[in-house]
Amino acid sequence: MDLIQAHGVAMTEFDRRVREVAPDQWTLGTPCREWSVRDLVGHLVHEQLWAPELLAGCTVDQVGDRFDHDNLGDDPLVSWVVAAAAAREAWLEPSALGRSVSVSSGTMDAEEYCWQMTADLAVHAWDLARSIGADERIDPALASAVLSYVEDNVDDWSGSSMFDSPVPVPPDADDQTRLIGLLGRKP
Repeated sequence: MDLIQAHGVAMTEFDRRVREVAPDQWTLGTPCREWSVRDLVGHLVHEQLWAPELLAGCTVDQVGDRFDHDNLGDDPLVSWVVAAAAAREAWLEPSALGRSVSVSSGTMDAEEYCWQMTADLAVHAWDLARSIGADERIDPALASAVLSYVEDNVDDWSGSSMFDSPVPVPPDADDQTRLIGLLGRKP
């Protein structure tokens, strides 16, 4: 599965779960400590809002604090759909993956940025499903692609606050279970 396809599948996986959130589930807790369902969706909306700006060549300073507020408003689903559509459109630009983007830690290749966003969408689709009692299975090819990316990078993330410490899983676990465990979730 190539990166643009993986990103699209990850976005679809998260989108499906957002559409399943019932009105009384926005305040439920999630596997992400201290985040409610609303906080989790807000995090992903925030990320999607940044993507078109960064891919267009804006720096972090140029974007400033434009998205540093409640981006969900009265209708979190609509906010998600609008932000996700704009982000996906930006990623589908023919030269998007060949660019460099300015992020808080410096400049990085857009390809790396897209992998980070893809991994975040995929694992948070699982988090959201777990929180609202929806189907937790993500596309097996996506799980495999993201697992490969995470395995190549997890050592660089250790000690950061990005993920909890890995959770042991059985040696014969499928790729999704290995991915979820590697990112500190209890499958």
